Amino acid sequence: MNASPIPLTAPPPWRVAHFETLDSTSEEARRRALAGDPGRLWIVAGEQTEGRGRRGRTWVSPKGNLYASALMIDPCAPAAAAQLGFVAGVALARAAEDVGAAGVRLKWPNDLVLKGAKCAGLLVEGVSLGAKRLACVVGIGVNCECAPGGLDYPTARLTDQGGSPTTRGALFERLASRFDEALEQWRAGTGFAPIRLAWLAKAAALGGPIRIENHNGRREGTFEGLDVDGRLLFRGTSGIETVETADLWILPALDRAPEPAAAGSHARECPT
Repeated sequence: MNASPIPLTAPPPWRVAHFETLDSTSEEARRRALAGDPGRLWIVAGEQTEGRGRRGRTWVSPKGNLYASALMIDPCAPAAAAQLGFVAGVALARAAEDVGAAGVRLKWPNDLVLKGAKCAGLLVEGVSLGAKRLACVVGIGVNCECAPGGLDYPTARLTDQGGSPTTRGALFERLASRFDEALEQWRAGTGFAPIRLAWLAKAAALGGPIRIENHNGRREGTFEGLDVDGRLLFRGTSGIETVETADLWILPALDRAPEPAAAGSHARECPT
């Protein structure tokens, strides 16, 4: 692990540990939580050698992109911990717009997309600390300088309105500020309603056709919104149902601007 000389800042009381290379920012956050770190810590890297995404998938992590994980200790009741994915998504979309990346959308459950191509991903994980204490790690990976190829979905760099790549330093500092702001709005889960509405205001394909795949198989239907707890509202052949976890694909021609919506969903990555 190589410490970076490049300074990055976050709003107090947040601290920042910045590395050029790490195995995984989320793994480093986990190690620190188990070692007794008090939290409110960002781990940032310019490259990961063992980055990971949802369901144990590899997150390709070349140099130049942003890889950051926020460590929090007991940020909320365990049942509300998965809502942190929505908090982080709202913060990331706002930060992207702050640095000039217009047109970003949030794709359920945990992606940021630009013109239908994935430019960032989020992962919320929990670490049990014993005595009913819980560490939560919010991992964020953003394609700033390059977008990995050879994947089974389209990818893109996060670019400003002039088409220039977003720098990871500028994006991180806006992300850290926006995340702190969104956490205040969320109020440890008691303020989830405005976070849900903010997420829906940036939702990709709201009201449009989608395909989902989970333990019930692969199905096509319509993305109707989120319920009040953050579950996907999916309209299929049997009517509207709530979906706790699934992979989701946006079907052609309907990544349009969202309309004011109904309810709230999340993939529950954080153990309770």
